[in-house]
Amino acid sequence: MSALARPRDGRWIGGVCAGLARRFGMSANTMRLIFVVSCLLPGPQFLVYLALWVVLPNEKANAGSGAW
Repeated sequence: MSALARPRDGRWIGGVCAGLARRFGMSANTMRLIFVVSCLLPGPQFLVYLALWVVLPNEKANAGSGAW
């Protein structure tokens, strides 16, 4: 499993679902669907998403990509 971070590619809004999906070895679209369906249930899902957006670091740039 990879470290929990928001990827630089393949993210839609904040990259939280893509980061969680990569960490747990599943499709980003599946994780997004799980999140959307969970929002239909009572609970703080949206607040948890916002907190993860703030807390999770961005994925580090690849060393060989030529980025500074």
